[in-house]
This record gives sequence, structure tokens and C-alpha cells, in this order.
Amino acid sequence: MDIIDVGIIGSYILIGLCALAAVVMPLIQSFSDPKSLIKSAAGVGAIVVVFFISYVIADGSSDAVAESTSKRVGAGIITTYIAFFVAIGGIIYTEVSKLLD
Repeated sequence: MDIIDVGIIGSYILIGLCALAAVVMPLIQSFSDPKSLIKSAAGVGAIVVVFFISYVIADGSSDAVAESTSKRVGAGIITTYIAFFVAIGGIIYTEVSKLLD
């Protein structure tokens, strides 16, 4: 093993520790404040509902992949579009409300 292999292994270990910390620390914070956990669950629930609606709307016709895969990909794309337009709407709302204050 040369120095490059050791560096790559060290990088993988650090990435794993950072990913673990990125998941565990917000959970610890959320359990100390249950109201924020409820708000987070509502946000995740809203995303799940949007994805389900997108899945129902999505077209599953594709010659290259299976119908279920095509439908999931289409639902992901539609969900991304919805999230994009909601974000743009939020930006416009914020700017207009600042302008009117």
C-alpha cells in the first residue's frame, strides 16, 4: 500500500463520519425539541404527497426501460418541476412582501 491508497482510505473514513454526523446530529436536536420534529414530519409528508400525485400523473411509456422505472423517473422529474415552481413562487412572494412593507 502506498501513500495514495492510505489517503483514499482516510478520505472514505472521513466522508463516512461526516455523513453519520449529518444524520445523527439533527436527530438529536429534533428529539430535544419535539415541535421541530413535527414540523419536519409535516414537510416530509408534503413531499411524499407531491411525489404520489406526480407518480399518478407520470406517463410510464418508454421503450428503453420497464414501465415502473419509467413511471418513477417521470414522477421524480414532475416532483422536481413542482418544487422548482414552489421555490420561485416563494422567492416572488418574499420580494413582493418586502417591497410592500
